[in-house]
Amino acid sequence: MTSAPWLLHWRSNTVFIIATVAIGLFTDLFLYGLVVPVLPFMLRNRLSIPEHEIQSHVSNLLAAYAGASVVSSVPAGWIADRTSSRQAPFLCGLTALLAATIMLALGQSLLVLFVARVLQGISAGVVWTIGFAMVLDTVGSENLGKVIGSMFSLISVGGLMAPVIGGVLYEKTGYAGVFGVAAGVLGLDFLMRLLVVEKKTAAKYNVDQVPHSQDGEQDSHRDHEATQSDSVEDATEHDALLHNKKLKDGDIESYKIRHEPNRIVRALPILVCFRSPRLCVGMFLSFVQASLLGLFDATIPTQAQSLFGFTALHAGLLFVALYVPYLISGPLAGWAVDRYGTKLAAIVGFGSLVPSLILLRLPSEDLLSGTSNVIVYCAMLALNGVGLGIIGSPGVVEASDVVEKFDKANPGFFGDNGPYAQLYGFNSLFFCTGLTVGPVAAGALRDGIGYGNMTLVFGLISAFTAVLSFFIIGGGPRWNLVRQR
Repeated sequence: MTSAPWLLHWRSNTVFIIATVAIGLFTDLFLYGLVVPVLPFMLRNRLSIPEHEIQSHVSNLLAAYAGASVVSSVPAGWIADRTSSRQAPFLCGLTALLAATIMLALGQSLLVLFVARVLQGISAGVVWTIGFAMVLDTVGSENLGKVIGSMFSLISVGGLMAPVIGGVLYEKTGYAGVFGVAAGVLGLDFLMRLLVVEKKTAAKYNVDQVPHSQDGEQDSHRDHEATQSDSVEDATEHDALLHNKKLKDGDIESYKIRHEPNRIVRALPILVCFRSPRLCVGMFLSFVQASLLGLFDATIPTQAQSLFGFTALHAGLLFVALYVPYLISGPLAGWAVDRYGTKLAAIVGFGSLVPSLILLRLPSEDLLSGTSNVIVYCAMLALNGVGLGIIGSPGVVEASDVVEKFDKANPGFFGDNGPYAQLYGFNSLFFCTGLTVGPVAAGALRDGIGYGNMTLVFGLISAFTAVLSFFIIGGGPRWNLVRQR
């Protein structure tokens, strides 16, 4: 046997793997947001674009990022499920992000900036797809909810602070400060991705050098499931507590693939799983979640300026009221998803967003004035932040649960690595589509029917999503939701 890599114990540690994925996702969101406030100045000062053309070019550059993310997500998942290691495509995604950052820092033409944004989008599609697959490989489905909830909360800080930091750095230091910070974040991301050792890779070496699993850690999700014994004699108290995670005979039958798949399904086997309404609605939850995030990104600055006369920096600080509750409620909601199932969290999360979205109209109704309106607006943003934290994990956990059941019911159909990278490729596709549609729809509705009516429309969408979750997420309706799984 070849000698084990140095520091294998730490490099394959569950916390380090999760931290590496989280830093990768943070870097993607942070670098995306860092250059957003700088783009208009780059076009005006560096490229001498006429003032009346800047808005359209900025919109096109933002659309290039989102479009590339949508297009690249599914191929990234397909490739990852056919390679022996997740690390290689994970590093390739970082290479694309590094090239994009250099091109943005030095580019002297619209074409170069456009290509840079496309590369950023490709990197995003790869890192979100491969990252979630690595997390599932590492912690298994039993702990996926709280891990995803915690990660979403933490990496959202990148999206929150990046535009503010980018604007301040550009104002104080110019391009050098902006891209200097970008280089530092990229360096840390590269180092962690280079060092990380996946659980299944670490398992090939002396087990004494690999940290033992604790609190849900496991060498590999699929290896862990493969070693589970179904016999009564080998059952343990832990197995009894998790009996609701195992497939019953009737469930196995309903998830078995009985017909010979066509050529398209054989090439992309995850497609067969979309016959499950639960998977389709789980993807829809991710789409709505991203649309709501995009709604706030697109409308908070403009609404703050029109209502309170806030500057860009002051408007950016309003995001703190939204994201601090998000940061707190995300991990708690993720724990609840793992403990009580996806249905309860989805219903409560999207249901709570209905009134909190509609109440965002209060400051514009002139019921109060001055500072009181600002306080009310911050309070409404905080309520929405709690709701956003609750809906952070049900969609992706629901989709993972369905695909896991297909994988168990059809051994070997999805290949050695399973269908999970393909799954997260589609999840990233739906999420990025939501990030694209949300801001566009919010902006159009705000201009067309006003801010208050716009929030009403999104409140109704949340209500529809909560009803859909009640009937489909986690299986059919059950009055005792706490024990659904």
